[in-house]
Amino acid sequence: MSEVRQLSYVRPPGSTDILLLRHGESVPAREDAPFDLVGGHGDPELDPRGVEQAERLAERLARRQDEQAITAIYVTNLRRTGQTAAPLVDRLGIEASVEPDLREVLLGEWEGGLYRLKVMQGDPIAVRMLEEQRWDVIPGAEPDSVFGARVRQGIDRIASKHPDETVAVFTHGGVIGRALAEATGSRPFAFLAANNASINHIVVGDGRWTVRSFNDVAHLEGH
Repeated sequence: MSEVRQLSYVRPPGSTDILLLRHGESVPAREDAPFDLVGGHGDPELDPRGVEQAERLAERLARRQDEQAITAIYVTNLRRTGQTAAPLVDRLGIEASVEPDLREVLLGEWEGGLYRLKVMQGDPIAVRMLEEQRWDVIPGAEPDSVFGARVRQGIDRIASKHPDETVAVFTHGGVIGRALAEATGSRPFAFLAANNASINHIVVGDGRWTVRSFNDVAHLEGH
């Protein structure tokens, strides 16, 4: 009688390993000093804690070059992703490309850091947003359908350029949450809790998105 072992997961031919990496911690929000905006999006720089997180993340990712080597690095047009990617860019000597469709969800009237303050204050709109799991409860925020479509478009575009490769994508908490919700068919905010500088891993190919890990922060232990 033949035997069939339980084997470890193997990436399907033509698929792409995409490491969705949340940027490091950005500077604190202040009501009297809103963040600069880029295309309507708040654009804070990294806090010193975020700079250290970026270094730890790069050290962790550089070690995987003996296994599945990272062959491409992507950032968004918001500087906190580029700043987080910089240590890995230096280590691997790979120039980062910009994928603007993976920028953070547009928060409308709550951009510039106001979103953080409203959530901490328990604003009724923030409460409703979490209950309904829709960003566009916030006045002027990006419609849910538009956000979901551009996240899928950005990830599919990256995957189409890198079959049978592993790609590092430095992006944002809202984008990671949406991507994993798209992959699993979960409620929109089910994966919204990715920590700063976390590793989140999906495999994309042949119209299928498979989640391999969520919120891996082993490299930040003791931080």
